[in-house]
Amino acid sequence: MSSDTETRTPGTTALVVVDAQVGFDDPWWGPRDNPDADAHIAALVEGFDAAGLPVVYVQHDSEDPESPLHPDSPGHALKPYLEAEPDLLVRKTVNSSFHGSPDLDAWLRGRGITGIVVAGITTNHCCETTARVGGNLGYDVRFTLDATHTFDRTGPDGTTMSAAELARATATNLHGEFATVVTTADVLASLR
Repeated sequence: MSSDTETRTPGTTALVVVDAQVGFDDPWWGPRDNPDADAHIAALVEGFDAAGLPVVYVQHDSEDPESPLHPDSPGHALKPYLEAEPDLLVRKTVNSSFHGSPDLDAWLRGRGITGIVVAGITTNHCCETTARVGGNLGYDVRFTLDATHTFDRTGPDGTTMSAAELARATATNLHGEFATVVTTADVLASLR
């Protein structure tokens, strides 16, 4: 894991877009942070495509038939800005993108990829889990905080943490241990 945002050899890095699905637009989730997240994710996909670098989409297949992310729900679809064909589509039923099908770790290692850029939804669940597992597996993880978003959550004590507070907690948890927290602009600059 790197300690700053230095430029890496582009051919050794893949973009992993986690759960950017229509179902997260459902008001059921409640208040969210970062209204620019989708635009930032789209910019990263465009930047990686333009640089000829691998792009992975991860799609959550909720096992709950009432979930907007259930495969039979219209919300299961990827967001419209993910219309370009990815290099790999991983389907999962748990938080980590490394615990889906096909095997993301095997796919990355088979291509000599040593670094991942994580973007997607939600910051503190599937994106954070993917970054943690990626870091544990030895990948150089860059977590693009401004290309993620999350929702307010109520804790076991009944108090609510805002989505912005949860995003800050995720950045604090990850940075310097599991990942380097960066911005979309940092990542796009490293592709030039």
